[in-house]
Amino acid sequence: MSLDIKKIREDFPILKEQVYGRPLVYLDNGATTQKPRVVIDTLTELQESMNSSIHRGIHRLSEQMTERYEAARETVRSFINASSVNEIIFTSGATGSINTIAFSFGEKYVREGDEIILSEMEHHSNIVPWQMLCERKGARLRIIPFDEQGVLDLNAYENLFCPKTRLVSVVHASNSLGTINPVKEIIRMAHRHNVPVMVDGAQMVQHTGVDVRELDCDFYAFSSHKIFGPTGSGILYGKEHLLEELPPYQGGGDMIENVTFEKTCYSDLPFKFEAGTTNYMGAIGMSKALEYVRSLNIRDLMNYEKALIDYTTGELSRIEGLRLYGTAPEKISTFSFLLDKIHPYDAGLVLDKLGIAVRTGTHCTQPVMDHYNIPGTIRASMVFYNTFEEVDLLVEGIRKCISMLSR
Repeated sequence: MSLDIKKIREDFPILKEQVYGRPLVYLDNGATTQKPRVVIDTLTELQESMNSSIHRGIHRLSEQMTERYEAARETVRSFINASSVNEIIFTSGATGSINTIAFSFGEKYVREGDEIILSEMEHHSNIVPWQMLCERKGARLRIIPFDEQGVLDLNAYENLFCPKTRLVSVVHASNSLGTINPVKEIIRMAHRHNVPVMVDGAQMVQHTGVDVRELDCDFYAFSSHKIFGPTGSGILYGKEHLLEELPPYQGGGDMIENVTFEKTCYSDLPFKFEAGTTNYMGAIGMSKALEYVRSLNIRDLMNYEKALIDYTTGELSRIEGLRLYGTAPEKISTFSFLLDKIHPYDAGLVLDKLGIAVRTGTHCTQPVMDHYNIPGTIRASMVFYNTFEEVDLLVEGIRKCISMLSR
């Protein structure tokens, strides 16, 4: 099967938009992906025909919405190949998922003097929750360094383990460097020390298939809006026996079995971690996005993006004065770069006037910028609906930036 990119682009209404009279070239997918018509229509259908809170009602609307919500959980389970729907927790996003484990795992297992291993390329969402845990518990962070290409030093990683190591939390693919980390090997190494691993998959699931059982990760997190679904919803996967042991992160409705003023008994998995009225419409919309991705054949998507990566890398490398940050052999279609003597914000503004949407700044990875001693980068992040022609427009736009701003 070969992908019909023109036909795929027809599924995404916003790609027909114009910006300042020019066709939109959307290269900010690392921040959020666009939504296919099936997701947009699903959200409209839910609002128009069955809006009702889940799990609590015996009337038809509530029953319908509950059925759709739990069917969405099964769709997620199948998409990442989890063993059970009990291992699929709906959250507000990858950040919410990481905070859940940082609190719940931390309350259960982390004590003064213990250590958590992170990598130097983590998103702030996979740094700050662990810092907060360390401040509460008197624990400390240990950091895996990366080299100039953006490749983690696994020898240094191995040397970080000690009897006080309680958990490893690492990004699957870097949102600023594009590096795909060897998480299967990272997990295998941690498990040799009987240390569980949390994986931040927010930048990975939209690019490749993820099989949590093959990875053997203990926890995995991702966000709906990074994989063509609505905002405000995400997934925490956890091995069932581990989730059973952890205390809930939040208290309230729907996560309880019985409440008295003397004692509360918590509900079974997965509901123990879903306090209050969850974003049930977002969860259902996300499931539609996952079904859409699966309908396209993930292997074909990966092959197309690999060709897009190779082409973009070649074209950018030919631009004099452009430095690319993140040149790992294995990477997603994310390109961070600087133009000699041009501030990234200024270049971003020029590209915007040409209809090209990129991201400028630190991309919530300040330690990465500190590593290279730079204030930030320009980032073009692509997915399967981006085209080689759009890469050409980006290159043309960069050359215009250089011409205008280097005088």
